[in-house]
Amino acid sequence: MNRIDATFARLRAEGRTALIPYITTGDPSLDGTLEVMRALVASGADAIELGVPFSDPMADGPVIQRASERALAKHVGLKDVLAVVRRFRERDRNTPVVLMGYANPVESMGVRDFADRAKDAGVDGALVVDYPPEEAADFAATLHERDLATIFLLAPTTPPSRIARVAALARGFVYYVSLRGVTGAAHLDTGDVARRLSEIRRHVKLPVGVGFGIRDAASARAVAAHADAVIIGARIIQEIENGPPDGAAERAGAWLATIRRALDAMPAKRAA
Repeated sequence: MNRIDATFARLRAEGRTALIPYITTGDPSLDGTLEVMRALVASGADAIELGVPFSDPMADGPVIQRASERALAKHVGLKDVLAVVRRFRERDRNTPVVLMGYANPVESMGVRDFADRAKDAGVDGALVVDYPPEEAADFAATLHERDLATIFLLAPTTPPSRIARVAALARGFVYYVSLRGVTGAAHLDTGDVARRLSEIRRHVKLPVGVGFGIRDAASARAVAAHADAVIIGARIIQEIENGPPDGAAERAGAWLATIRRALDAMPAKRAA
């Protein structure tokens, strides 16, 4: 069983919400990324979303854009990302790792080569922002042959027809973008999130994670009441950048621990 599936099955049985932090590989450094990953797991992360640096990240707000720029300045690329995952797997065989990025690095490496290398490194899934479901059937099939999950974004504006297309191709979980905007934006409407998740679940039987706009314990708890996973990126990147690199892992882990405690203080969910 894929680590993503196993993790969500365990959390569902426990009545708990998954906590999935996002970080950009190479920020503050490759060694620093590995330290941050380990600190996040120690602080309660159930999976890690690992960003592949890219020069034109269309879905990312200024905070994550800056992280990509810092990583690209160090010439961090997809091969380096896979090398970090391989190093992470030397000590952690259980925590799912999902790569999040854009099509150019994958196409440059070659889809089959990417899938083979990702599987060999210990990756569990990939979210490629600019692979729309209408054009991703071959990509999804290639990953599924290797037991790698294909994760897709759904937005407040996604029509039912596209939700159905995503449902046919997605594995692991789907990622609901809670805002009309980019990562790190504000004005999270949890009532609207609840309504949209209800609609999504009429088509999608996989777990649904919610990200974009979750910045503190209160917003995380509000989303966790409805979602299967809380996904947080920009706020963690801020912890990494707001201090010296050698303290990045400690700062990121300490902040995530506050979210983990807030989620664990909620009543256990009843399995449907």
